[in-house]
Amino acid sequence: MNRPILADLIALGEGFTTEFKQSLPSDLGREICAFANATGGVILIGVDDAGTVIGVQDHNRLKSQVQSVARSADPPVAVAVESAEEVLLVTVPEQHGKPYSFRGRFFIREGATCQQLSRDEIRDFFFQEGLIRWDETPCNAFDPSVEITPGRWAEFTEHAGIDAGLNPMTVLENLHLVKDSRMTHAGAWLLADDITRFTLQAGVTCAVFQGSAKTHILDRKEFHGNLYAIYQDVMAYFQAKLNSALIPNAQGRDERLELPENALREAVVNAIAHRDYRSTANVQVYIFQDRVEIVTPGGLPAGMREEDLGSKSVPRNPLLFSMLYRMRLVEQIGSGIRRIHDACREHGVAEPTIEVSPDWVTVTFPRSVEAATPHVTPHETPHVAPHVERLIAVLQGEMSRVEIMDALGLKDRRHFARAHLKPVLEAGLVEMTQPDRPRSRTQGYRLTALGRQVQGSLPDIGDA
Repeated sequence: MNRPILADLIALGEGFTTEFKQSLPSDLGREICAFANATGGVILIGVDDAGTVIGVQDHNRLKSQVQSVARSADPPVAVAVESAEEVLLVTVPEQHGKPYSFRGRFFIREGATCQQLSRDEIRDFFFQEGLIRWDETPCNAFDPSVEITPGRWAEFTEHAGIDAGLNPMTVLENLHLVKDSRMTHAGAWLLADDITRFTLQAGVTCAVFQGSAKTHILDRKEFHGNLYAIYQDVMAYFQAKLNSALIPNAQGRDERLELPENALREAVVNAIAHRDYRSTANVQVYIFQDRVEIVTPGGLPAGMREEDLGSKSVPRNPLLFSMLYRMRLVEQIGSGIRRIHDACREHGVAEPTIEVSPDWVTVTFPRSVEAATPHVTPHETPHVAPHVERLIAVLQGEMSRVEIMDALGLKDRRHFARAHLKPVLEAGLVEMTQPDRPRSRTQGYRLTALGRQVQGSLPDIGDA
């Protein structure tokens, strides 16, 4: 390094990546570790705190001492040592074996100083660097003998494609959801009846706002079953709160959501799979008049850059991700963002924007003004989505699930229950004829007084 370059480096002063030392310091090991645990840096030996060049003698001996100190770190740190006139430059490149310690202690660069990490800071550092996976840690509050009921196990095995007759603990151990006889957090999140009993912030909040600001909330829901149930609930919320159109086809008419379901599904699953479960915030889904936002706490995981989105993937929760893959909620790694954009183009709507910060990732789907215009009836009846209107319009007297589906021309029972029946039941527009026996084979459905009011305000179904 020549003198002009050295002068420019000194002129910048000490900072996050530069440290001045008048002579070989006794704490060189901690300085090297601090830079190694951050983004790297350079130590100038022979420069005082004011930036005055003092110089040092016997560079060859000092170079050997510096390398010896660097090798004493755990793990050893690779450094480059060179002479620049009378100054010795110790360059610590960005390292890939984090974290580094020296004499059993961990240090990190903060601003222009070297700081020792506390126990909690070390723990956070390990998580941030992806050296500890929260989804793989034990969830001691989850007692499999109590929490895994026959019904819960049957649902889980159906979603995961597993023979329900196999021994649960053996299956969970083979899937690595149970380790050392303790349930992992990933296992608890997938088998819980209420995820917030084990990870308070693991639920999802959905809200509809009037206009384009968070000034007035029209509706808000908190979903906190297991992760698969939460995913289904959020998708049903989209079905209930976004608008749909009836698209003619050879068999009749299909409902088409204003935004592509595949794109929304990918964004929701990405949020659930890749969020930081240590964050005190939860995943948030906001529906505005002009956009839909899906906000994920945690920023990008270690090793992932914003420019990598759409081409690479570094799962923050690899065990959980592998299970969601088994449940067919995610496909090949790194393709989710691309599929979101492809689905929007195929649907004929604007592609979403993705904003990344250290603490959040926000996916924003624009809504067209026409699609997002609220439906208002002449009689000031409650606003309901078009596909919900159709159900209310065809419901006459008491009808079974099959009769309602036939009237709507629907075949998928699960989709009908999630996207059609659940919203009208929750809105108080339809009620069960046997509410004390919700799973009865002879269960029927009828309009409530509010449902009849809405039905009376609707145009004839043939005009739709």
